[in-house]
Amino acid sequence: MAEGPGRDQAATEEAAGDRSAEALARRAVALNAAFGAAEVPERLAGLVAQAAGPVIFTTSFGLEDQVLTHLIATARLPVSIVTLDTGRLFPEVYALWQETEERYRLLIRPYYPRHEAAELYVRQNGINGFYASRDARKSCCDIRKVEPLGRALAGADLWLTGLRADQSTARGDVRLAEADVGRGLLKASPLLDWTRERTLAFAEQNGVPINPLHAQGFVSIGCQPCTRAIRPGEPERAGRWWWEDDAAKECGLHLGPDGKLERSKSVPEQVNA
Repeated sequence: MAEGPGRDQAATEEAAGDRSAEALARRAVALNAAFGAAEVPERLAGLVAQAAGPVIFTTSFGLEDQVLTHLIATARLPVSIVTLDTGRLFPEVYALWQETEERYRLLIRPYYPRHEAAELYVRQNGINGFYASRDARKSCCDIRKVEPLGRALAGADLWLTGLRADQSTARGDVRLAEADVGRGLLKASPLLDWTRERTLAFAEQNGVPINPLHAQGFVSIGCQPCTRAIRPGEPERAGRWWWEDDAAKECGLHLGPDGKLERSKSVPEQVNA
């Protein structure tokens, strides 16, 4: 197994208490150096072992998230698995949610939008008001995804995600471990350097339950009104908010205050996976 950073009690307590940008960036550098070249199961276990507090994995039941759920469950890693139920998901997602819980004998904790905010949005914009403009869509995502995510990650030290670098050009520069300064935690993407083909092969070889919509061209699946199947040759996330002319195709969960994908900036010598 790859050598990880030192984990004596004093260092752990210091890491847990210091949430400055500099401290988080230093920890991210150490994690990238320790686990960037490791195989995914070893990498995932190492990241979790080095956490200085609670570890949260957010799943939307996509292919990558299902693979990570499989790895977490089969290795019995101390990770809390949560999901953001926007209220606008595909029926197939809810069916897969139940199947996943039954298959791995675990409970996935849901976080929902604040009902007052969701009701006000619909009264002011209409039930499908997000089609009207990019600002209207972003406002809907903020209510249904970003705010619930903040509650889900409250108190966490490490946030695990299913991001892959080749999902879009916007995600190409994401690193294995990064400092999410705005939330005061570390963020890691263990499948960062896997292709979709490799991820799918792993799922098939290990009997991981996956969404049947993937076979119908729905490669990236979000809310039902905001997702379409992609056409041959289109990028993976082209089916998300397809009416918008924006190559980034992000809902806001992984964006920093500048509207770009959150990146660690305090310590430049980070190592890619």
